[in-house]
Amino acid sequence: MLDRKPAVANQFYTGNPIALRSELSLLIPKTSHKRQVHCAISPHAGYIYSGHVAGAVFSRVIVPERVIILGPNHTGYGSYAEIMTEGIWDMPLGEVPIDEGLSKLLLSNSSVLEEGYQAHIYEHSLEVQIPFLQYLQPNLKISPICLGPIDISSCLEIGRAIFQTIKEINEPVLIVASTDMSHYISADAAKKLDYLAISRILDLDPEGLYETVKQYGITMCGYIPTTTALEASKLLGATEAELVKYANSGDINGDYSRVVGYAGLICY
Repeated sequence: MLDRKPAVANQFYTGNPIALRSELSLLIPKTSHKRQVHCAISPHAGYIYSGHVAGAVFSRVIVPERVIILGPNHTGYGSYAEIMTEGIWDMPLGEVPIDEGLSKLLLSNSSVLEEGYQAHIYEHSLEVQIPFLQYLQPNLKISPICLGPIDISSCLEIGRAIFQTIKEINEPVLIVASTDMSHYISADAAKKLDYLAISRILDLDPEGLYETVKQYGITMCGYIPTTTALEASKLLGATEAELVKYANSGDINGDYSRVVGYAGLICY
């Protein structure tokens, strides 16, 4: 059995399970406004920087046992559209099994996805979402998908495959798209560019998001997972999207001349 060990524990978040559980309890606000959503869009920086944005997003979401996580491939390993279909992720809060049935069905429904492990070994964008999900759903099973620089037609194809798979499964499934926003520009410039992308998400416009990022050179690292998740969400019946929180790294370190932007959204 494939056993994927944490790549960024004690870097992006603490690897101590007691301390991690305590940190998550502070990052995830207590709220009575939880709802079933089709998709959550969440940042993936170190928890000190973006954990409060991710926590705000997940505080609004009912997390089912089955979650599809899409993240960008920062490492270059593996294929450009790689899904793990078996094994476990050995996380600080405990083992998380791959949802083998859902993952293999998803693979069979897509001509773009490839089965693999290499893209996932060192990738942080999917890993940092899991403790939030585990904290809220102890019986979590995941279908992790790591996406490289694929074209818009491939994004939409995978989105349609996710839709088809969820309809066939006929159980609650949450889609999580992992992304940070603009990288290493001034806070004012980042906010201006980021809100161009955010407006396309709020319009539930996957093609528009992909084209806007390309047209304006927005350094949104997870625009491909987000485009894919938006397509699936629309097909599943999403009619609204909501910006839960927007922030940047300068809010934490005081340097607004060179920030990374973080946006958290839900689609329902």
